[in-house]
Order: sequence, then C-alpha cells, then structure tokens
Amino acid sequence: MLYLFWNVGLLLLCILMESSCATLSPAGVNYEVVALTEIKKALHDPYNVLDNWDVNSVDPCSWRMVTCSFDGYVSALALPSQSLSGTLSPGIGNLTNLQYVLLQNNAISGHIPDVIGKLQTLQTIDLSNNKFEGKIPTSFEDLKNLNYLDVSYNNLSGTLPKISARAFKVLGNPLICGQGSENNCSAVYPEPLSFPPDSLADQPGAARKSHRMVVAFVASFSAAFLFIVAIALLLWWRYRHNQQIFFDVNDSIYGKPVLDWSRRKKIAKGTARGLVYLHEQCDPKIIHRDVKAANILLDEEFEAVVGDFGLAKLLDHRDSHVTTAVRGTIGHIAPEYLSTGQSSEKTDVFGFGILLLELITGQKAMDFGRGANKKGVVMLDWVRKLHQEEKLNLIVDKDLKNNFDRIELEEMVKVALLCTHFNPSHRPKMSEALRMLEGDGFAEKWEASQKLETPRNRAFEHAPQRYSNYVEESSLVEPMELSGPR
Repeated sequence: MLYLFWNVGLLLLCILMESSCATLSPAGVNYEVVALTEIKKALHDPYNVLDNWDVNSVDPCSWRMVTCSFDGYVSALALPSQSLSGTLSPGIGNLTNLQYVLLQNNAISGHIPDVIGKLQTLQTIDLSNNKFEGKIPTSFEDLKNLNYLDVSYNNLSGTLPKISARAFKVLGNPLICGQGSENNCSAVYPEPLSFPPDSLADQPGAARKSHRMVVAFVASFSAAFLFIVAIALLLWWRYRHNQQIFFDVNDSIYGKPVLDWSRRKKIAKGTARGLVYLHEQCDPKIIHRDVKAANILLDEEFEAVVGDFGLAKLLDHRDSHVTTAVRGTIGHIAPEYLSTGQSSEKTDVFGFGILLLELITGQKAMDFGRGANKKGVVMLDWVRKLHQEEKLNLIVDKDLKNNFDRIELEEMVKVALLCTHFNPSHRPKMSEALRMLEGDGFAEKWEASQKLETPRNRAFEHAPQRYSNYVEESSLVEPMELSGPR
C-alpha cells in the first residue's frame, strides 16, 4: 500500500511537470518564470518582498505573492502596499492566464503596458495610488471579461477608452478629470466595488449564487484540509512504523537488520526502473543529478523509489546535456561533470554505478577510504583494481557472511564498471543497465566495452584514468555535500 502511495506521488510529480510543459520552451525554460523575472527586474524592491522569485526555478507557483490555477498557470499577481517603485515591465503580457493584477498603494511609475490589453482572462486590475503616467491604453477596450478597473490617483492623461468593466475608477488623475476636462469621470465609476464585487448581489438570483459559491469554497477548503491531515498522519505513521524513509547502506552502523543479497538486487533494479522513467519516459526528461543510496526511498517490502529531486533538471530530449554549476555529492559525481560542469542522463548513470558499488560493499562512497588501511583510496579505483586482480570476494560487505551468488556478484560489479566508464558515451543508457541487471544482453555489452579499452580508442587518453585524480585535480577536493540553488 505504501509502495503504491510513493509511486502515485512520483507519478503525480511527473504529471504536474508534464501539465506545465505548455509554458516550457524546448530548452526547458518556463515562459511565466521569465515574465515574472522581467517584472521583478523593472521594479525597485526596498524590502526584498520578491527575494524568492528565482529565475532558475521550474515552477513559480510557490513564489511569494503569486497565485496559480489548478492547472499550474499564474492566475494572480498581488503586490499591494509593498513600497515598490520602478516601472511595470511589458513582460506581464506573457502571463496569458492572469485573472487578477493588484498593484495598488505603491510608487510604480512610467506608462501602463499596452500588452495588458491582450490578457483576455483578466477580471480585476487595481493600479490605484501609484505614479503611472501617460494614457490609459486603448487596448483595454479588448478586455471583454474585465469586471473592475481602478487607475485612480495616478498621473494619467488623455481621453478615456471605452472600457466594458462594471466599475471603472479614474478619480484623482488631474489631467483626465481636472477642471475643464472633456472627460465625464463621474459616469464611469458607479459605486466602489469590493473584491469580489458586491454589486453582483443586486442582480436576480445573485444571493443564491453567492451562497453556492460560499458553500463550494468551504467544501473545497475542508476537503483540502482533510487531505493534508491524512497525508500528515500517513507520514507520521510511516515514521513511527519504519523510523526511516530513506535507504542507508550503513543501517547495520545503527543496529538495523542487514540487507540480504536478494534485497540488494531488488533495490538496484527498482532504482534503475525509476531512472529509466525519468530519462526515457518523461517529457521533458529529468536529470536527477544526485543519484546515491541516501536518496533512494524504500517501503516495507523493500521496493525502491528514487527520491529527493532538489537538484533535478528538466532537459529536452533533443538536448544532450546542460551546463550548470557543479552540484551533488563527491564520490558520486561523474568526471566530465566535475571538469566541465556538463550534466546529462549519463551523469546519472555514473551515480547509479556508484550506487551499485555501495550496495555491494555496504559502505558509502563518501566514507570509503577513511580507514587506516585504505587512506586516500576512492571506492571506484579500489573496485577496478580488485576486479583486474580477480579478488572480488574482498569487496563484498562482510555483514553478508558470504551469503551471495558469486556469478550475480561478478555481473553486478561489471554493470557498475560499465556505468562508471570515464567516457560518458561508452556508458549504457539506464534502460540498457536495467536489462543487464535482469540478465539480458550483459555478455555482449561487456565484450564490446573490452574492445574499446585500448589506448588508441580511449576518448580520455590525455586525462587521468583514476577517478581520485579527477577529484584531486578539480577545485572540489573536499569530501563534502555540494548542495545549493539549482
């Protein structure tokens, strides 16, 4: 049941990501994030109320003072009384699903962007008590769904466009409504409207409609509240029942039962299936960028689910890589990512190979080599050496007490070595790694890889062939968690 819950959660995550793809460019850039960032750049924000508007985000729905609809589009921009100055960027025209714009009681100046007239879903615009100047855009005449427009107490001028809003307030603009003006300002704002408009109550049947809306709101809020409570109770029960959600290869350093060989194989295959889904079945594909044992979720049946997407990146299937600041965990980061900052699905494959070695050895790549006997040795280099010397029995977790299949051990080690090849183009795709773990095509892939292991064919012949050299020669020599903004 819990396995189903976590898988449904992962599925919902990908569905939500896919549902927001309408706002993504082929490069994985969210147009609404770009639009909001342009708005932020044009404003002066003395109290940093917009500090969590991050251009590197995939989804702006968690940003302060931004509200999204159920399908993930920005529907409201509410920044009243925030001491903002500067100008209002035309980028607001790219928020094509906006219904409410509330910027009243600030000190925003400049012209009102013409492009607002293209936002056909707009219902309420309040720009009152600012320093806007120039004309009210005639494009506002095209806003057929507009209920409320308040531009009072600004420095606007010119003639009034024919606005179809139920309430249109322009009082306090001397160049429009001053003495001698030809504009009939008193005719365009019947009675002040609240939010939502009270005047709807004067219409036949409006009271019943209002009542139904209140009932619907209360019911929706109650359902959401109960859902949150249910999730909290489930997580609390899970904590009490298992005392741990994330998998740790060292659970026996804490007195917990040792994972037997069959469970370790099950975890390896479950993790591979999760990465296959992220790389080859999601659109856009998802690069996890921090594949390691500590980020694998297990249920009570030891089914594995990939977790912790804090460093994940979206990538179009036509793109081979993305260049970013290096983030992840030393010991799991692919050499090309360390040296160039380029991450791809093949960097996840490298991390998966290290994960297999963690499952086999029962040690974390981070902690490996800190003992007196293996000082300065990186796990991957150590395993490669013992594999060449045909001493694989020395790498197996002693807590297994020799209860493992020797043939399966050799195959899993070879899969790990294929996944951690220094040349990313020689690493298998995750779907190929999964098939090899299931016994399909393993011999052919290994034989093909051995033919490539000649000095003439190495793509990295001028680079150090020991993983420890990459770590030592990079600027990231500390055995530390490399986390932070994506």
